Amino acid sequence: MSESFFSSRWVDSPPGTDELSPSALAPGFRAAGTPCGLKAGGGTDLGLVTCDAEDVASAMLLTRNAAAAAPIRVCRDHTVADRIRAIIVNSGNANASTGQQGMADALRMRSEAAEALGFEAGTVAVAETGVIGVPLDIESVSGGIAEVAGALSAEGATAFTEAISTTDQWPKYVTAELDGVTVSAQAKGAGMIEPGFATMLCFIQTDAVLDDADADLRSAVGGSFERITVDGQMSTNDAVVIQGSGMSGAPLPAGLLDAILRQLAIEIVADGEGASRVGLARVVGAATEVEADRVARAIANSPLVKTALLGRDPNWGRIAQAAGMALAGEDVGELGPDEIEASELGGPEREVELTLTLRRGEAEAGIWFSDLTHDYVTLNAEYTT
Repeated sequence: MSESFFSSRWVDSPPGTDELSPSALAPGFRAAGTPCGLKAGGGTDLGLVTCDAEDVASAMLLTRNAAAAAPIRVCRDHTVADRIRAIIVNSGNANASTGQQGMADALRMRSEAAEALGFEAGTVAVAETGVIGVPLDIESVSGGIAEVAGALSAEGATAFTEAISTTDQWPKYVTAELDGVTVSAQAKGAGMIEPGFATMLCFIQTDAVLDDADADLRSAVGGSFERITVDGQMSTNDAVVIQGSGMSGAPLPAGLLDAILRQLAIEIVADGEGASRVGLARVVGAATEVEADRVARAIANSPLVKTALLGRDPNWGRIAQAAGMALAGEDVGELGPDEIEASELGGPEREVELTLTLRRGEAEAGIWFSDLTHDYVTLNAEYTT
């Protein structure tokens, strides 16, 4: 990625935004990461982020996958969503499809983290990511909780980001300031990406006053993590959490959270397990927003379009096919070069855009997607072997 965090052609940070060290969290927050033995090779795999303010404002969005992992179920049923003071996270094991023992392990993570911090258990959220269907080594996690709690630092975002990462090729984190308000965020994700409304893991901290944290988060996620796909697969462990300490005494500056989450979302696509290019499938002139979204997703998830993106092949016929499939049963006439602009597919740029005009109305939508490479197949074919 470029030196500036806001590097995508599709992201404009609000004027006056200053990028700070991404290791530093927003005022009122501390974080840490430590190895606990889940990752092969001894990598950092247990993370903790906390808010010092007792009157924290928060919100979380969780996967709608019917086979949701134990930590998602703990957050849904046992966490007070609007007053989350801490999040305990492990990578290397998703703790998904692990039955009653998995639930017990996730609850134990929460209770032990709460005890180490002196917080109420209901104010601690749990997140996990990694291989599905493998029992969690809870004793290793338990052994690392006191250590990670003791290492908390206002400059701990780097170690925390390492702790939440799995197949990520680079850290996805940022700290930015605008109008006296600071926002820091850390994300991970590279595969199993097409969320219902969140993606993989993302944690956001701000010293802004959040009068409606849920609305702020849903709005920003709607224009970012909801608009991406790598492989059309919804994770069992997707979670996005925002916490506000309120220490600045000011509201979120307009556009800052949106720009941060959009850049993080595009970075996840750019890091899409072997990805070499990012595309934006734009659909304009649709009858409804639902129709525009359906067609854009069909194009973005088409293996034929994704391989054309890889091969720099401006094959508009594949786009027409995918759009027609999404609109099966409708009569849109023939879709050809007058309706499809796909020339950027054949260019050298890493970020490219294609546009389909339906001439059925005024609605539009866009989905960011990655190309489909040989490396994606190799990585996922050998993921557990």
